[in-house]
Amino acid sequence: MTPAAQPPFSLYPELDATALGAFVSALESGDVTGLPPARAAEVAEARALTVFTRAKVTGADGDLLDAALWRHTGAQPRPVIVMPSPWTSLGWLAYAVQATLFAARGYNVLAYSARGFAGSEGQVEVAGPLDIADGSRALDHVIERSTGPVTRVGFLGDSYGSGISQLVAAHDTRVDAVVALSTWGDLGEAFHENSTRHVAAVQALLKAAAKARLSPQTQSVFDNVLTGRDIRGVLRWAEVRSPFSHVKELNRRQVPVFFSHAWHETLFPANQTLRMFNELTGPKRLALSIGDHSGPEMSGVLGLPNRIWTDAHRWFDHHLKGVDNGIDGEGQFVGEVMWSRTLESRPTWPSATEHLQRFHLADGGELGPDAEAGWTATVLCGMDTPATVADKVVQSGYAEMAGRPKAYLTEDIDRTVAAVWTADPAAETVRLRGTPRLRVTYRAANPGSTFVAYLFDTAPDGTAHLITHAPFSDLESPPDSLISADIDLQATAYDVQRGHRLMLVIDARDPFYADANLPRATLAFTSPEATPSYLELPLG
Repeated sequence: MTPAAQPPFSLYPELDATALGAFVSALESGDVTGLPPARAAEVAEARALTVFTRAKVTGADGDLLDAALWRHTGAQPRPVIVMPSPWTSLGWLAYAVQATLFAARGYNVLAYSARGFAGSEGQVEVAGPLDIADGSRALDHVIERSTGPVTRVGFLGDSYGSGISQLVAAHDTRVDAVVALSTWGDLGEAFHENSTRHVAAVQALLKAAAKARLSPQTQSVFDNVLTGRDIRGVLRWAEVRSPFSHVKELNRRQVPVFFSHAWHETLFPANQTLRMFNELTGPKRLALSIGDHSGPEMSGVLGLPNRIWTDAHRWFDHHLKGVDNGIDGEGQFVGEVMWSRTLESRPTWPSATEHLQRFHLADGGELGPDAEAGWTATVLCGMDTPATVADKVVQSGYAEMAGRPKAYLTEDIDRTVAAVWTADPAAETVRLRGTPRLRVTYRAANPGSTFVAYLFDTAPDGTAHLITHAPFSDLESPPDSLISADIDLQATAYDVQRGHRLMLVIDARDPFYADANLPRATLAFTSPEATPSYLELPLG
């Protein structure tokens, strides 16, 4: 028997191309046979209010971009929304339902497939200058076809389209507001965090773009991330494509920006987006949720109730239509707490952290209040442990959203290939809110070293859930050097229950990251008296 063919890898496994295609066919024909009642009602409303057409936008260099336009007739002034596509072979089709909902609320909407994807010509440049020019050409297209005056302009994107949206807004002064879902701020940090290459993320991007047409430069950069060649060139390439590099332009015009992100994001880890968010000085809002890349907003892409998309609509209604819906007074930050799913709003991101608590790494594997010098914990390189970032890029996040976060068996972590420190059982709930920080010193026997630090919530039975983590690599120190690592773990909102223990695990290998260690080399962690090793926790 021939085994069933595996579906192509997607960063958006819940997207149903058949259902989205049927929805668009109904928009064109009016025949809603087979559509769920809610989708059929949306089609009927959109057809009564707007004209839906497929389109070709003339992009940069004359390349034709596949697109769809939802256009109102009449001379009434209206706002416009432009939606660059995610990193998917579906192109603009991924936005079909949400674009229809925006159109029904009075917007003229253009959704388009980014160059090199789906039916668009050109090659994938990864939010390069041609993509920015394409966004402006797409805006030209919808303005030219609007029968009434265009009042204000918004750009909205998920994933790939979110980065393009920020960059277009930074370069095109006509853009008045941005919604960026599962986005990036610093692409260089997303690919090369603490000098550690994010190889699993780039492999996933390549697999998801199997049907796309990558430019030679894009292919070369991705190959270099995987192999470690010309990393300085990679970072120069990423800088141009990082909204963080252009934040002054956004701030000069005080462009309102709404971000949505996931705590356990494996493609664009949260800290680099937070850095961008903190630099914005205009109206801004950030939602951080349980899950992984695009997971928190995915049900809304399919037309189901979704708080992220509800806020996206409210953001544009307020900033593009002037609706007094209260979103400007609800605080800049809202976080979903692991694993209670409680939503907590704060005036700002820094205000989520009320004070810091320091745990020192001590001899005997203790996390305690007092610094202790002179000990050594040796880790053997070249072997993985059960402590890992996730089982699968993106897909593990859906299990978290369903209430099934990965359970780690801490007794299976081999203490010869990992160093482990554990705190006393919590006397009361420990409310982690913010960005944990780790300072640790180690001696590497060989040139080039990597470690990954994981912070776990460990139950009395020894099972654990991952709170956060971060990698670190040193690529320049000579052999037998004493190396000091001072790093931020990824931001978190996590409640450690009474009786549970915090556990810090450091090992030398994780399949998500490049490994600079030599096989069978050792890393000897210690705590010098002058610079003690510690874990600093944000409490709120």
